[in-house]
Amino acid sequence: MGQFVIKDTSNGGFKFDLKAGNGEIIASSQIYKSEASCKAGIESVKVNALAPVEDQTVENFEVLKHPKYEVYTDKAGEFRFRLKAKNGEIIATSEGYKAKASALNGIASIGKNAPEAKVEKIEA
Repeated sequence: MGQFVIKDTSNGGFKFDLKAGNGEIIASSQIYKSEASCKAGIESVKVNALAPVEDQTVENFEVLKHPKYEVYTDKAGEFRFRLKAKNGEIIATSEGYKAKASALNGIASIGKNAPEAKVEKIEA
């Protein structure tokens, strides 16, 4: 089962990582100003974990309404995804992947792990 891990950042903020059952990081958050807003971000990921995927790597892709995952290619040519909430805010991002299938597997892993994932805070 997955797990959200909240960490203090060096500048006094908070961020989370969603880890799969094997400990691999599936997605990470932005930096939040408070622990409460970080926890709200986690709840948003849980609620939106099964959002549809907008594949921005293909020509003439269909633009979907929020919430959604956006799969795109970064400047280095790697595939990434971001999960956007109903209000269009980015609530989770991935690492870069060499293959689009790996990015899509990451999205599927969020859908599988996030809804029931426990939340743990790591003290610095």
